Amino acid sequence: MSKEGLISLLPLLILIVAMYFLMIRPQKKKDKEIKEMRNSLQVGDEIVTIGGICGKIVKTKEETIVIQVGADKVKFEMMRWSVSTVTSKSHRAKEEEVSVEEEEVKKVMPKKLKKSSDIDEEE
Repeated sequence: MSKEGLISLLPLLILIVAMYFLMIRPQKKKDKEIKEMRNSLQVGDEIVTIGGICGKIVKTKEETIVIQVGADKVKFEMMRWSVSTVTSKSHRAKEEEVSVEEEEVKKVMPKKLKKSSDIDEEE
């Protein structure tokens, strides 16, 4: 192929690369986050479904969840993929997040150095 032929294909290649970085890559990232959110659902989480139903998770299974809805506390089973958002995490999940953060802080915080007076007293 001649040099002119490669130059004429350059705008097309630039367009394809730009579409990948502006459209395809962000969508894959968003899909990954949604899948992670749906896999981390726990009992006690309050959710909103794709259809707009608000409820609280009372039981989780591999591919389905059972939610409790309304004042009558009606329970029904639905697929995990039907969850749109998690409005509030369960208390247990919040406690786990806090304990993980505390552990991370403990790991990051350096041990305090002994004072020179403490070293002298030990000897």
